[in-house]
Parts: sequence; structure tokens; C-alpha cells
Amino acid sequence: MPSPGLLVLFGSQTGTAQDVSERLGREARRRRLDCRVQALDSYSVVNLINETLVIFVCATTGQGDPPDNMKNFWRFIFRKNLPPTSLCQMDFAVLGLGDSSYAKFNFVAKKLHRRLLQLGGRALLPMCLGDDQHELGLPSKFTLHFLPVAPRVCSEGQRMAGTEPQGPPSEQQPFLAPMVTNRRVTGPSHFQDVRLMEFDITGSGLSFAAGDVVLIQPENTASHTQRFCQVLGLDPDQNFTLLPREPGVPCPARLPQPCSVRHLVSHYLDIASVPRRSFFELLACLSPHELEREKLLHFSSPQGQEELYSYCNRPRRTILEVLCDFPHTAGAIPADYLLDLIPPIRPRAFSIASSLLAHPSRLQILVAVVQYQTRLKEPRRGLCSSWLASLDPGQGPVQVPLWVRPGGLTFPQTPGTPVIMVGPGTGVAPFRAAVQERVAQGQSGNVLFFGCRLRDQDFYWEAEWMELEGRGCLTLFTAFSREQERKVYVQHRLRELGPLVWELLDRQATPSACQQTCQKP
Repeated sequence: MPSPGLLVLFGSQTGTAQDVSERLGREARRRRLDCRVQALDSYSVVNLINETLVIFVCATTGQGDPPDNMKNFWRFIFRKNLPPTSLCQMDFAVLGLGDSSYAKFNFVAKKLHRRLLQLGGRALLPMCLGDDQHELGLPSKFTLHFLPVAPRVCSEGQRMAGTEPQGPPSEQQPFLAPMVTNRRVTGPSHFQDVRLMEFDITGSGLSFAAGDVVLIQPENTASHTQRFCQVLGLDPDQNFTLLPREPGVPCPARLPQPCSVRHLVSHYLDIASVPRRSFFELLACLSPHELEREKLLHFSSPQGQEELYSYCNRPRRTILEVLCDFPHTAGAIPADYLLDLIPPIRPRAFSIASSLLAHPSRLQILVAVVQYQTRLKEPRRGLCSSWLASLDPGQGPVQVPLWVRPGGLTFPQTPGTPVIMVGPGTGVAPFRAAVQERVAQGQSGNVLFFGCRLRDQDFYWEAEWMELEGRGCLTLFTAFSREQERKVYVQHRLRELGPLVWELLDRQATPSACQQTCQKP
């Protein structure tokens, strides 16, 4: 008898829900069950009425918000005009991925489960709620057809330039923005390297307002790419075409066809990420080496989770470093399994730190370069921030793939409404965009509380704030935590200036009117 087809739909922000969904897909196929795995927003939701067996895997972000790649689905499924029998043919299950330390634990999964029942769906089992606080996931999805003769492979820039834009820049079609400046803005003796970066977005079609974010697609370093190819015995200059094993499965839009191994590793495979448990599970299946396979199976078992955490998660050991620790297994990994084994590099979001009204055709961000030490010899480095910091437009043209999306901050449009902004450290970036935008629009009542360690080391945009304050466009309060014996933070300033803050919140008075009762420290 033909088996029913299973559809696994996921909403994922950081990749965990996608990882779990792919694991469910592998388990289903191992049991000879036809299975499709898709992100919720890439699935045509109008076809849901025809589905008979669906598993929804949903993360919850922020304060009970759905992930970015299921927001369109979320809006559709909660339309009030949907008939209560819309999904009467569907059997479903919902798996929520959340964190019980948050107030709205697994809010998205709970709300979705109720809505599917309201639309006539039948729950196969009670809703399953995963908790990140708990101590305690086979055929390849694609085949790589290697080409005997190396064809001409387009670079990322050539590929994007030769494609007609189908709308504003997006993850599928980012804008390759020329980097104009990459300047360190912390003092030379400061412990952290923070950069102000500016991009030219002329002709991009990008539009943004204060509070919006820019997403940037980073790359792996050349040395890591080379090391990965050596460990796996791959020729970085060999070219291939990617073919899905099952009909209807699209190839990753970010990979050109044909593609080089070097491009796959440097631009797509997240070899610098910390592997999940499912990575060790699949790696054990692929291992021909008895001792290494035994260790990998232990890491993927419930009994081995404490040791896995100590080996991998606590020191932040990367996929590349794990593969180097299991050389016999790494050298035997079939290339077809690379996309099942290693997740794609995800874009990183940065608050936009400038306004188009103040800097037309420009986009600025403030980036703290992530670097820290664990018990491993090699320092841990943030993939995107380190890659961006390494770019030097003074040595030649540099292009960065980026696009924008609305952020979580919104600012009042009503003239005269004061705004209190609290932005310690690099968290001041979106408020700089807001101040620039509001000043350009003639808006008054801009109150900024800024905090950092030392005035002469990490007081970002000091001159700009002073100039705006001198013009009466900004009221600035500062907290320099390390300049006195007792550490002073922005919350101390807020407490000291309680009367001013209350006047602004309660009466919406202008800062100048309220400061008669408050002395600025």
C-alpha cells in the first residue's frame, strides 16, 4: 500500500528548528516514508488544505514572536475569514522549541496548536514543547555531480550583476554594497575593537528608517576554507552541479550552478559554527573507523550529553575543529552529505546607525568585533564581525552582500512627542539613526542616556552628540562606569533623573521645561 506523504514545516530564527526538522526528515525517509521539509514562508500556504499529514516545528523569538521565516504564514493562518473546516482533512503535530527562562515559553507553538484545532485539524498527539534549559536528533538531500572539465564559474559579484532584480534586495538576492570606510572607533588601548563601517547603497533600491536592521551575509576565512578541504580530501578548484534527490526540492538559491568546492565552503557551509548533537549522529553513520564511530555515537546518545557539552559547547569548538579531531571519519565523508551535515551560513543582523536624511545613499553600522578565549588554544572569533573587520577598502574595491528589514524599534511620528533613548555601548547605534532622522525632521524632545567604560576610549560619536546638544537638538546624559571608584551605569542616571523621566512620560513635556527641577550630572 502506498504510504502517506509527510510534510515537515519549520519556523526557525537561529537554525535549531530547521536542524530538528531536517533530522525528522531523515528519520522519516529511513522508514521509507516520503517526506518534504520546508520553511513555512517558502511553502505555498494555500496548499495546506490538501495536506493530510503535517508536522510543524516552531521556535519562539523575542517576547513571544514568530521567527522571521514564518511571519507571512502566521499572518495568513490567523485570518478571521478562514472557514472552521479549512483543515478538516489534516492530521498534525506541533513541536515547539523554546526556553523556559522566558515568560512566553513556546508561545508560538501553543498558539499555532490552538489555531490548527480551530480550523478543523486533528492533533496526532499532545503538543510537544522543547526546552533549551533541559539538560538533555538516510539518504543525502542532494547529490554533487563533479564536472570532468572545469567550466567558467561566475563569481558571486558576476552572478548578482547578471541577474535582473526582482524587487528590493533580499536574502535570495542581496545587494553587493561597496564598503566605503572601515574605521576603528575605540581607543588603541581599549580591550575591544569596535568599528564604524559605511556602505554605498547608490542604486540599490534600499530604503530604511530609524530602528531598521541590515542583514549581512559573511564568509569563512581563506585559511579555514583551505584547511577544511585538506581534512576532507577535497579539491577546492573542482566544480560541480547540485542535483536534488527528490522532485520538488529546490537547490539553495545562494549557490551558483555550476559551483566550485571553494565557493561552497567559503560562502555557504558554516564550518565555523558549533555543531549540534545531530551533527555527531549523522557523522557516526558516515564513519568507517571503529574507535571514532564509537566516540561519535556516545556524543549523540543521551548518556553522552554531559561529555559532549564539555567537549564542544563549553569551549565553543567549531565544526572544522571537530572534523580535525576525527580525521579518519572526516576523510571518508561523501561529498553528497556535506549539505546534510553542515548548516548554511546564516546572515547576521546589525542595527542601522545612520539616517538616509542625514547620509543619503549611505548605510552605517557599529560593529563590536567578537573575540574571546576559552580553554582551547585558538581564540574564538565571531564569523561576521571578524570577516567585516578584515576588509580594507583602502586596498581595493570591497563588496558586502546585504539587505534590510524592519526592526523592532519604532519612533513616534507626532510632532512634539519626546523620546527617551537608553543606549549603552554599541546599543546606541539605532538611537543615533533615530536622532539624525528626528533632527532632520525638526523633531525636538530627543533625550539620550548613553553609557560606556571610559570617555576617552569608547564614547561613540562624542563630537556629534556635543554638536547636537549645543544646537539644542539633543539632551544627553552620560554614565562612564570605570572613571570613578564606584561603577556608574545608565540605570543609576535614570534613577537620579527620575523627576525628569517621569515628567517626560507623564506629561510629554520638553526636556528643557523639565530640567528646571533636575540638574544634569
